[in-house]
Amino acid sequence: MSQQRFTHLDEQGHAHMVDVTDKEVSERVAIAESWVSLNQETFELIAAGGIKKGDVLATARIAGIMAAKRCSDLIPLCHPLALTKVKVEFELHPRSHRIRIESLCKLAGRTGVEMEALTAASVAALTIYDMCKAVDKGILIESTRLLEKSGGKSGHWQREDGRA
Repeated sequence: MSQQRFTHLDEQGHAHMVDVTDKEVSERVAIAESWVSLNQETFELIAAGGIKKGDVLATARIAGIMAAKRCSDLIPLCHPLALTKVKVEFELHPRSHRIRIESLCKLAGRTGVEMEALTAASVAALTIYDMCKAVDKGILIESTRLLEKSGGKSGHWQREDGRA
């Protein structure tokens, strides 16, 4: 087994930003998800557009997109990236009163977009929480995770346990 090391640590164990200058430019895509569980009343209010603060999913979509674009401002060692696509989508699951958030980030560049996709899904979930906390104190954000990534030297990776 080859010894792996954290890429954001130098030989002395100090944190640093990885130098990607010599990496090949390639199309890079990452897909992430997060789940938000709500009580039945809150879920139904969101679905009907009845939350007093406004359109929860539209606001969460914009927040997720903005967060992906600002990822390097939030995560200390992330490179600032010129994203060419950010998509945030929602699936409403009425039986379980859950909302699945899926984000996709894409670019042609020297470093991956996993953190941007995870940040988009996370901030969209946090925005749903913020807009609904007045009517539901028990909102649960869970299972934020990378589903798939492609591009770069490591190629394609997909979560084996599926998307849901």
